[in-house]
Amino acid sequence: MINILRKFVEMLDGSLSSRTRSGKRDVEVPIRISFAPTMNTGRLDAKHEVLAIRGKTRDLSIVGVAILVDSIRLREHYLVGEDRVLDAELTLPDGKVKMKMVGQRYEQFGKHLSINTYLIGAKIMSIDSTDEEIYRDYLKPGRRKRAKMQSVFEADAPNQ
Repeated sequence: MINILRKFVEMLDGSLSSRTRSGKRDVEVPIRISFAPTMNTGRLDAKHEVLAIRGKTRDLSIVGVAILVDSIRLREHYLVGEDRVLDAELTLPDGKVKMKMVGQRYEQFGKHLSINTYLIGAKIMSIDSTDEEIYRDYLKPGRRKRAKMQSVFEADAPNQ
């Protein structure tokens, strides 16, 4: 009887935890991260260039994105810290999605001399309603499987 009760509690716990998670999906899509560095020169004519880096996502959720990039900084400006707001553009099958995010943490992968990769955990701060609809639709369970199957059927369809 105790074993049956234990199995029931484990099943219930698993069911509840799957519903309370942020819906994280392990997926790699191209991402471009950019920001305009703050200029403290005191000159009125200081140029505000935009710094950018390309990478790929490791996972996506409603609240955040994990990003893989080759560098943790652009020039002397770090991607994580200083409450730096990053402009991100994800390339999804249904279109490009733009959002603002703040890097929360990072971790270095690969200790090889010539190759460094950094995993950045970023929190989504804002996303416009049209982009949010595309993004949420992409995160739905089974969404990517349906898209793959549809592209396979389109490839098999006879040309007219």
